[in-house]
Amino acid sequence: MIREAMCYDTHSDENVQCDLCAHHCLLAVGDTGRCRVRRNERGKLMSMVYADVSAVGLDPIEKKPLFHFLPGSETYSIATLGCNFRCSFCQNAALSQAENWDNGARRIMPAELVEEAVSSGTTSISYTYSEPTVFFEYAYDCGQLARRRGLKNIFVTNGFMGEASYPYLLEFLDAANIDLKSFREETYRTVMGGRLRPVLENIRWFYANRIHLEVTTLLVPGLNDSENEIREMARFLVSVSPDIPWHISRFHPDYRMTDRPKTAPNALLRARDIGREEGLAYVYTGNLDGAEATGHTECKSCGKRLITRVGYQSKVLMTKKGTCHSCGERLYGVFE
Repeated sequence: MIREAMCYDTHSDENVQCDLCAHHCLLAVGDTGRCRVRRNERGKLMSMVYADVSAVGLDPIEKKPLFHFLPGSETYSIATLGCNFRCSFCQNAALSQAENWDNGARRIMPAELVEEAVSSGTTSISYTYSEPTVFFEYAYDCGQLARRRGLKNIFVTNGFMGEASYPYLLEFLDAANIDLKSFREETYRTVMGGRLRPVLENIRWFYANRIHLEVTTLLVPGLNDSENEIREMARFLVSVSPDIPWHISRFHPDYRMTDRPKTAPNALLRARDIGREEGLAYVYTGNLDGAEATGHTECKSCGKRLITRVGYQSKVLMTKKGTCHSCGERLYGVFE
């Protein structure tokens, strides 16, 4: 479905500049942006995937991963095709890097989608799997309706949105998990097809504007797993807030990066320890099996366990308002 896009300007000769993300693509008539789902049609920027849902599911919220936002709940998860990055290790490439546009997408208008989410018994909608920034118009319309029905809205994102999106995000978004894929501009440029600085700026903006924030780093052997780089990422997050939960996840060979092994479990555990050494209160490992797969959440003041996790299942042991029963310390997050 085609719908006029948000966050763009018209230039001379019917050229348009898309300001939705930090690429700021300048498009002549007939051109598409780097996301491949936004096109200049006779001087108007159009979204080519509005309401064309290519993936839908009901997931544990811990799978996003969000550990400090409505733990133990399920979230209604949706995606269209498209992404503004070209990560060679993408683990959702069938959606984000799709070449075949006739993939059986289902047309779900916003009111219908929100009704389905409410009927499922969920407390939130997650715009996830691919990159929600590129189907922003659809997420925005769904998000507005969802809020009116008492549902929360979540982005699982590469964090490359442009400043033009900020006023709209504040209207409907409650939580986000942002990927911090590396702490090197060169890696972002050559491996992801993006830039680091806008991601760092957006992490700061999300936290400052009280949108619940968690951050994920896929630890890739030989790419972003040096101790120096891990420490730099941790120090940056601490500079924003030591309370930001950091998820360090295990890489497995996928898409166009099949030339290196899975991340060794001890490398993830060492990265977790580095994050804690640098001052982060909540550091978790992901994509691991066994007891170290996620980790429990303890009170940062007295050490009392506040959330117990087994796989994607959580049991909340603190007060409903998110405070420790033992010392009264408040846990960063949203719990009711």
